[in-house]
Amino acid sequence: MSDEIGVLARRRIQAEVIKPIYEVMKREIGDERAQAIIGEAVSSDAIREGKLYASREPEGADIESFVRLQHLWEKDGALEVEVLAADERRFDYNVKRCRYAEMYREMGIGEIGHLLSCNRDADFIVGYDDRVELKRSSTIMRGGSCCDFRYRLKDEGVSTVQEGADGGD
Repeated sequence: MSDEIGVLARRRIQAEVIKPIYEVMKREIGDERAQAIIGEAVSSDAIREGKLYASREPEGADIESFVRLQHLWEKDGALEVEVLAADERRFDYNVKRCRYAEMYREMGIGEIGHLLSCNRDADFIVGYDDRVELKRSSTIMRGGSCCDFRYRLKDEGVSTVQEGADGGD
């Protein structure tokens, strides 16, 4: 899969299709409702995509196989990442530069960038391996100095909720 298109290129193609639809939706039903619809559709797609990637894992999906997929999100210089920890129970990293955020702003749709990319992250991992959760308190897309990704294997019997305002990509 080394020749697979990077996520940044996929998100650009998707955004080029979504942008005119979003503009019409904003005009017809307002910003709030248009964003809710885009958010719901992208969330469903991210879960579907997570399941698809998990189905490709011959030994089954887990945090370690997820770490091996990260090159897709980083391809084409999309992210500048500092990995803090990666093992069978956690994957912690900070994104210092996000070309996804830059791209959406340049396209004039920065206000929905979090819906098109950031929020996908928590949904993707649900589809990929629902034993793993993402906690994030900051994203560059929403004005943070970095994106703090903290993936953890959930403790059995303990349910936690994602922290932060937006989710991330």
